[in-house]
Amino acid sequence: MQSIRSIVLISGLLISTVVSAADFPGLGPKGNLVSIGIETAGQPVLTGKNARKQFVVTGTYSSGQKHDLTHDVAYAVDQPQVLTVAQDGLVTPMVDGDAIVTVRATDGKTATVSLKVQKCSEELPVNFVDEVVPIFTRLGCNSGGCHGKSDGQNGFKLSLLGFYPEDDYEYLVHEERGRRLFPADPDFSLLLLKPANVLPHGGGKRMEPGTYEWQLISNWIGQGSPGGSPDDPTLERIEVIPAVREMNIATKQQLSVVAYYSDGSTRDVTRLASYEANQPEMVFTEPGGRITVEDTPGEAAVMVRFQGQVAVFRAVIPQGLPVETLPPQKTFIDQLVYARLKQLGIPPSGLCDDATFIRRATLDITGQLPTAEEARAFIADTNANKRDALIDRLVASPGYADYFANKWAAVLRNKRRNGNDVRFTYRFHNWIRQQLDQNTPYNEFVRSILTASGDAESHPPVAWYRELGSSTVQMEDTAQLFLGMRLACAKCHHHPFERWSQQDYYGFEAFFTQVALKVGRYNPETNRPDVVYLNGNVAQSRNPRSQQMVKPTGLGSEPLDIPAWEDARHAMVDWMAARENPFFAKALVNRYWKHFFGRGIVDPEDDLRVTNPPSNPELLAALEKHFLDHRFDLKDLVKTICRSSVYQLSSEPTEFNQADTQNFSSFYPRRLPAEVLYDAINHVAAVPASFGGVPQGTRAVQLPDNGFNNYFLQVFGKPEAESACECERSPEANLAQSLHLLNSTDVQGRLQNGSGRAAEFARDQERKDEEKVTELYLWAFSRNPAPDELKLVTDHIAASQNKQQAWEDVIWAMLNAKEFQFLR
Repeated sequence: MQSIRSIVLISGLLISTVVSAADFPGLGPKGNLVSIGIETAGQPVLTGKNARKQFVVTGTYSSGQKHDLTHDVAYAVDQPQVLTVAQDGLVTPMVDGDAIVTVRATDGKTATVSLKVQKCSEELPVNFVDEVVPIFTRLGCNSGGCHGKSDGQNGFKLSLLGFYPEDDYEYLVHEERGRRLFPADPDFSLLLLKPANVLPHGGGKRMEPGTYEWQLISNWIGQGSPGGSPDDPTLERIEVIPAVREMNIATKQQLSVVAYYSDGSTRDVTRLASYEANQPEMVFTEPGGRITVEDTPGEAAVMVRFQGQVAVFRAVIPQGLPVETLPPQKTFIDQLVYARLKQLGIPPSGLCDDATFIRRATLDITGQLPTAEEARAFIADTNANKRDALIDRLVASPGYADYFANKWAAVLRNKRRNGNDVRFTYRFHNWIRQQLDQNTPYNEFVRSILTASGDAESHPPVAWYRELGSSTVQMEDTAQLFLGMRLACAKCHHHPFERWSQQDYYGFEAFFTQVALKVGRYNPETNRPDVVYLNGNVAQSRNPRSQQMVKPTGLGSEPLDIPAWEDARHAMVDWMAARENPFFAKALVNRYWKHFFGRGIVDPEDDLRVTNPPSNPELLAALEKHFLDHRFDLKDLVKTICRSSVYQLSSEPTEFNQADTQNFSSFYPRRLPAEVLYDAINHVAAVPASFGGVPQGTRAVQLPDNGFNNYFLQVFGKPEAESACECERSPEANLAQSLHLLNSTDVQGRLQNGSGRAAEFARDQERKDEEKVTELYLWAFSRNPAPDELKLVTDHIAASQNKQQAWEDVIWAMLNAKEFQFLR
């Protein structure tokens, strides 16, 4: 092919000026310090010499801002023999008594707090569960990459993240005849010498001799390694102080963590808790609970873990620019996104032009490019409501059902393994498409799948169960796909990032324990079961750890008594679809939001948990309410999202919002999915695809299953329907993709096809080259060419002896342009 590198510049790159975070005002001038205060929670009592308390000192300024002063004030104690306060605000008890702590800022403003110290002279037993095990978690000893692995590390095993302290006690005290502990001289115990790296340790140095953690473990060993009593109070929850704080870039915030117990007591566990940022590029955490904000505006969360409980601190990091000019506010989506942008001081981009919008909306809703005539007519239309009318037309078109059936079929595992599966996968795909086309309410759509019974030929949703042969997989897919919850971790141990335990896991699994599968009488040649029936047993599951039977239980709900003659799955869907269910509708609107914006309000879209908070909680709640108010109407949800000005923002960031990746201040460009890109190439080249087993002209997004051998779809990341996770579809670019577009026989054959667009344009002697180039731009980019682009291409055509070769070059250049391959 002739070299025409200049034509590749058809779609140029926008080069933005890089603005430093230091150039932004953030919260703005603080003003004068008005007052200081000590933020506390729990009881003002320290019990025993091992107790600690972390102060959080906050300064309030004349601007209304609050800033952390914990490490910048002076501490004075009226009874210094009772307790001491370190410069970082950590209180250490000395003897029993009462003391008043005075905090003094550099300008002389003060605040006081009274504390009581008790039982300091008593040798209180070190609590293994609440004081020893958390140290292993904090130091990383019981993580999945160390001794918390299923088979341990170097002969020593701990339960993952300390979720089963009774096992840890057995491993430490009784295993290997207790050789890890040396009660006669605790400081010479292997349990201390190894993590301190006094003796060689594969995990390196984890603690220093003499530190708080060292002393706690040493005291515990010296006391005879008490295991605690069944009557000990149990941990119910933890609280982080503060829970949320607006912070400037490059500032710090001290946190305090308080544990609440079943007997009403509280304890400061700041120095025993673990801290983990969900976006490490935005926030850095220190072991003592101090966090540092980096240079990216937005919102970041820090997960705080103590034993099986988690809490979240949210750092809101404003950019601080005035947001005065906003695109039109058309829907509640705009209101809530703009409110967030104003809070963060991130000005949004303007609205995209009509050409960009018709291409974006048509691709997002139907998975195909608009025709040249559709693009031309839309650009020329002067009707003020033309965008809403376009959205309505697209949602009502067959293309909507085609594209979203493709999306749902992949995550519903509509997988063909061999020719025997065709009758099932084709029927299931057709059923999905039909439900979407008819706009079946989402709750009914889900109920038809989850409660499917009979044979897969007469009731196609039964095909879902063909790929899910056990109640555990059925439950896990249900939770991930329809509730946005990844529960697989809780099968073997407490979920590391959530409150879900093994009891929760097996309680939810119990809904599926009545399901049985078999091969139908009339399909003996099928390779997998194709009939679902109920086994007649009472719905219940066995917790392998406790060996107790568990009744069907919705997540966070009460167990249900369901007789053997009732299908427990209906009770499960009743719970899921109830208006008060906190997961079902929220998971769906978040999943659809990601489809249209490239990232979820909670991201990943199937990982809704308290430790992965939404970037805009108010927006997610409003979308959930809207979806419920409109009775699970999927088409209405699509229209609502696409009609918003937020969806219609330009993809070209400004120098003031280019760092934003989570607040939707501009449209985030993304690469076209494999099927859509393949159809787009065929659309521009005017050469229909040919797939065996389906009618000629069937588009890639219309394929009923994964069983079509097409290298293009494979190399560009089409999922194989092996998972309920949309992450199976790879959005990443690679060298094989670039080479395939540049010089594969597949693409070249379409360009050189005698019936294709290049040949057609070469034969067309009646129309001017300018007219044909304009039409080609409309086919590929849904816009008219700029004057310099038009001249560049027409000059190339005019200078070429072989006109078809010249048109092939032009189309080839367009197909390799980023503007073509990306949704923007």
